[in-house]
Amino acid sequence: MTSGSVTRGYGQYCPLALACEVLGERWAILVMSRLIDGCRRFNEIHRGVPRMSASLLSQRLAQLEAAGMAERRPLPGGHGYSYEPSEAGWELEPIIMELAAWGQRWARDMTAEDLDPGFLVWSMHERINTAAMPPGRTVLAFEFTGAPRDSRRFWLVNTDGKVEMCLKDPGYEVDVKVMSDLRLFIEAWRGFRSLRREIAGGAIRLEGPTELKRALPRWLMLSALAPFERRRPGKERDLAKKTKTAKVRA
Repeated sequence: MTSGSVTRGYGQYCPLALACEVLGERWAILVMSRLIDGCRRFNEIHRGVPRMSASLLSQRLAQLEAAGMAERRPLPGGHGYSYEPSEAGWELEPIIMELAAWGQRWARDMTAEDLDPGFLVWSMHERINTAAMPPGRTVLAFEFTGAPRDSRRFWLVNTDGKVEMCLKDPGYEVDVKVMSDLRLFIEAWRGFRSLRREIAGGAIRLEGPTELKRALPRWLMLSALAPFERRRPGKERDLAKKTKTAKVRA
């Protein structure tokens, strides 16, 4: 089969089975989600799925295009392509959001293998409240313990409302540096912990001018799924309940 064809089928006429032939492929629904999120260039999409190989991403994009869920268009000048959802692809937007909310409530607890710092910072760059930030350029530096040595430092640069995620030091003066254990910060990002309380307690450490450190929690809007209550029994639900109880008492 060609790279754009479906590699496995269920042998059923059921529309759900036919849909799963494409969306059930590994990474396919996540790639579709990145397109819906607004990623258009190949490298932009790849940053949203950092543990996916470039060759497999090319294959999945071709499959989504062949299935009529994505459209590929040449960029001006003939250098590369842009990708965007088709009409059929856009219909997946509420479905993917509902599936993600279900995952926040019911999917298994995270393991160490799930703690991808690259995806965390990509998610943060999508959820920055730039309206609350100072005009001009603001640089946030992140350093995560508990992450691989080559994936511990990241930067977010906001320039008048445009946020760029940097894997290497962009060379600008840092306004606020954020230091945290990776798992703890992800738990706060997902809403299982209180970001403000973890900062106040010193588990998440900040360096920078006092007024900017105080403003940081207003800049980070947390995951869009953080408001959905964790319902699967386990450590994450226990942590979320404990955080909620402490918030009520406070």
